[in-house]
Amino acid sequence: MIIFDASTLILLAKIDLLELFIFNFQQKVLVPESVASEVRQVEYEDSPIIRKLFEDKKITALKVKNKKQSDKLMLDFNIDQGEAEAISLAIQENIRFIATDDRNAIRACKMLKIEFITAIAVLIRAFEKQLIDKNEALLKLQRLGYIGRYGKAIIADAERQIKGGI
Repeated sequence: MIIFDASTLILLAKIDLLELFIFNFQQKVLVPESVASEVRQVEYEDSPIIRKLFEDKKITALKVKNKKQSDKLMLDFNIDQGEAEAISLAIQENIRFIATDDRNAIRACKMLKIEFITAIAVLIRAFEKQLIDKNEALLKLQRLGYIGRYGKAIIADAERQIKGGI
């Protein structure tokens, strides 16, 4: 199982990779209820795709039981509610992976020994598994570089991995 925060759901939807990831991921994709509310209410260009994945039960929203833990994570790591609840949900449900692109949430995952994956990592993995070809991967990476908050070094490293790959 994997838990997503809003930023990674949205980034993957914007580069047209979310559905491909979910349909090729053999386990449950979960989000905290706050993330489900956020991505359903806000009108992103890719909101219909995300909403359809909820309707088709490809993404499931779960309630975080320990609100105090989420609040503490928000304060301790300077993260928003969605990221804090994703981490709390991982602890609550004993789930090993969180999909997040938030720098402070990544720091929290490292400190709490929770594995994480970013949108760029999903992109690289899709390329490695030959779900997308090199040109498509590079185009999606370029779009991520434009819409995401990635440093130039991160984008350059991902580009090297893709160009050096298959």
